[in-house]
Amino acid sequence: MTTPAYGTGDASYQAAGGIDGLRRLVDDFYRLMDQDPAAAPVRQMHPADLAGSRDKLACFLSGWLGGPRLYAERYGSIGIPSFHAQWPIDAQHAAIWLTCMRDAIALQPWEPAFADYLLRQLAVPAQRIVQAASARHPQA
Repeated sequence: MTTPAYGTGDASYQAAGGIDGLRRLVDDFYRLMDQDPAAAPVRQMHPADLAGSRDKLACFLSGWLGGPRLYAERYGSIGIPSFHAQWPIDAQHAAIWLTCMRDAIALQPWEPAFADYLLRQLAVPAQRIVQAASARHPQA
């Protein structure tokens, strides 16, 4: 039996371990962000209590990876770049976010091919967020 390609159906969601795997990723992501002083510029954009941020990111990733659309069910629709445009997010912020995510992905028991795929996919909205924020905050 051939494994479906990542990005097809729920193959990526299943490769991540479903919602439990995504929650582990998100927990590691925010723990690393809290621990790394270099991540402070991005961490400061989040509330002190990360419970809501953790749930929103895990729910978003669930639907984004082909699983249940938990974010829409709980929080409604979201346009990722336009939502993030409220903050002056620049390329350095995106790089910090992606570094924390890369390090969190590395902690997961995932196939290396899926880990590489996921990080490449996450770089796309990260870049779009920078573009949307720079259009709204030209000085950023």
